[in-house]
Amino acid sequence: MRFRSARFSQIPEINLIPMMNVMMAVLAFFVMIATTLGLQQAVEIQLPGSEDAPPATALPEPLVIDLDPQGQMLLNRQVLNSAQLKPTMQTYLQANPKGAVVLRASQDLPYEQVIQALAELRAVERDRVSLAIE
Repeated sequence: MRFRSARFSQIPEINLIPMMNVMMAVLAFFVMIATTLGLQQAVEIQLPGSEDAPPATALPEPLVIDLDPQGQMLLNRQVLNSAQLKPTMQTYLQANPKGAVVLRASQDLPYEQVIQALAELRAVERDRVSLAIE
């Protein structure tokens, strides 16, 4: 029996079989993806129209209390003291059950005064008082 000697040739040989295996695997992957994407079926759904929707209820205008740079509370540009604050808020909130009270503070006012005024408003009604951000 004659064996081939282990001589190295000057011309390198490229083994194409591993590259062809990888290419066939990639091709099989793309064929499977293409067939599964083509099998998706469309389902027709009857969406409700706008005439079926309940009418939207408008929220009442919030009670806006301004806090000027001197730290005074203003309602409709009139000074509001602590004695007038509670009855005014209670009257508004009873007339508007979904209403809200908004504190709009001046940007020149220190944060401590803003927090103090917000705490004073929340002492009357805790859930429906918010701070306006400009």
